Amino acid sequence: MSFRHPPRAVRLALVASLAVLAAPAPALAQHQHGTSSAAVANLKLDGEKKWATDASLRSGMASIRAAFEADHPAIHAGKETDAQYDALAGRIEREVNSIVANCKLPPAADANLHYVVADLMQGVNLMRGGDPQRTRHDGAALVHGALKAYGKYFDDPEFRS
Repeated sequence: MSFRHPPRAVRLALVASLAVLAAPAPALAQHQHGTSSAAVANLKLDGEKKWATDASLRSGMASIRAAFEADHPAIHAGKETDAQYDALAGRIEREVNSIVANCKLPPAADANLHYVVADLMQGVNLMRGGDPQRTRHDGAALVHGALKAYGKYFDDPEFRS
């Protein structure tokens, strides 16, 4: 990506500023993981095609998807514990940090990927209980929406959302 290893404080500031833009939608309180946030709602295709990806991005997103899918049944059933949400958030954050550190996309693709990254990081924050006005489940819904958006807007033949 165009930035390298941003300090945690910078990433959290970005998430906080995007949280203001991604006002809670009533549908997020229900079990509608695909609901768009303000961030991924800004995604656009590259003309009529999906954005380019690189091996680092594809690997990181596959790992995030696998981690989310492993916990999804418990999340859906309302049985995911706070400790499980925290662990899932940690796995997602590690993968996002790796994507940010290693991804080398063309500028336009990179700019669009930032919307996905923003929603993933806001989802991580919410899954850790970072906003008393929203639930950990809301965070999982945001992550799920980001995964769906990635599959729709980025050229990753192995990715299924």
